[in-house]
Amino acid sequence: MTIHFAGVAGLILIFILGGLRSVNLGALALVMTALLGATFSDEPASKWFAGFPVELLILLVAVTWLFAIAARNGTIDWIVNGAARLVGGRRALVPWIVFFVAALPTTAGALGSAGVALIAPVALRIAERYDLDRRMIGLMVLHGAACGNFSPLNVLGAIVNQAVARSGTDLSPATLFLANVAFNVVLGAVIFVVFGGMRLARSAPATAAERETAALCPDFPATRLSQSIVTVFAILAVAIASLCFDLGIGMLALFAAVALSLLFPRGSKGAEGDISWSVALLVCGIVTYVAAMQRFGTVDAIGHGIAGISSPLLGALLICAVGAVTSAFASSAGILGAMMMLAVPFISQGGFPAAGFVMALAISVTVVDSSPFSTAGALVVANARQAERDVVFRGLLIWGGAMVLTAPLVTWLIFIVGG
Repeated sequence: MTIHFAGVAGLILIFILGGLRSVNLGALALVMTALLGATFSDEPASKWFAGFPVELLILLVAVTWLFAIAARNGTIDWIVNGAARLVGGRRALVPWIVFFVAALPTTAGALGSAGVALIAPVALRIAERYDLDRRMIGLMVLHGAACGNFSPLNVLGAIVNQAVARSGTDLSPATLFLANVAFNVVLGAVIFVVFGGMRLARSAPATAAERETAALCPDFPATRLSQSIVTVFAILAVAIASLCFDLGIGMLALFAAVALSLLFPRGSKGAEGDISWSVALLVCGIVTYVAAMQRFGTVDAIGHGIAGISSPLLGALLICAVGAVTSAFASSAGILGAMMMLAVPFISQGGFPAAGFVMALAISVTVVDSSPFSTAGALVVANARQAERDVVFRGLLIWGGAMVLTAPLVTWLIFIVGG
């Protein structure tokens, strides 16, 4: 049995065992990583977990801790009450407001996970206030953030545009950006319909009394209000430093959480207990296993095997599929960079629209960030209430699986076959 076959079989086994025994998939993935390294590779034991995503762990822990503090000291309620007054009784507008607000950070240059980290906690609390499906709001955040992925200011856009320049493909950055926006807006409409948006649109607007009740603030002592103001400034400082100075949002959020804990120990007490450690273990374990598969060359071997297929159209579809499947469990930026490197020699073979192939591959690799195993998807799950977390996880798992299965085929049909 080759290491590549063993790696793919191990990934399938992780999901089967996790589903049958309700064991954390991340723990299973870490064990499987060690078994794969010990049995099929010549790496020393010290290298088996070389792909463990420390930065991702810090991001998940720090962001959920920061917003747990904001929830405990009343800041989230304060923000949500303000948003409720602005929206009034128009519940059907809330998902779309969330969608387009989530697109702003990524369009300005932030990675999708950074935008989701900032928007998802507040969006989920607004969903509670308006009794909206948390899965719908989470997915609207994710696909809204995905709209800005290929902005000329975004690193993902730079990765694709550099590959386009190397291959000599005639594809403008604006065309790529707008194609991705259109695809995600359509997905947003599907999400809106599937998760009850039409029922919201048909419902009568809230009365003035109901709007006042929805936006009613609890008594806010001066000390609590001062904590909320400082907390808002801390969150804004994290956002500005991340977006404008290209600093890691995880470490920034950790500094902010520690600073708030030192300044307001009473208001922050117990917030670390709200950190979703099970989500962190799940995602970090899966990412570690996929990183091992990448390190052993499994993803490249599959990609090169596909590139050698005699039918260019079929090869293009399979490359998009490999990119989507892999990216659902790993960094979109890393997978996109690897797949674009593979795409450049494949494009030179001809037999299909090169620009269409680039757009199909780029969208297929990034649209699966709605998976709960991606960084962005994990942030949505981690910021859901404990009682709702399993429902949100299953919702994102089903939707993310649907994206893995359909996005490569749909983009292939639209941009390659139809192009």
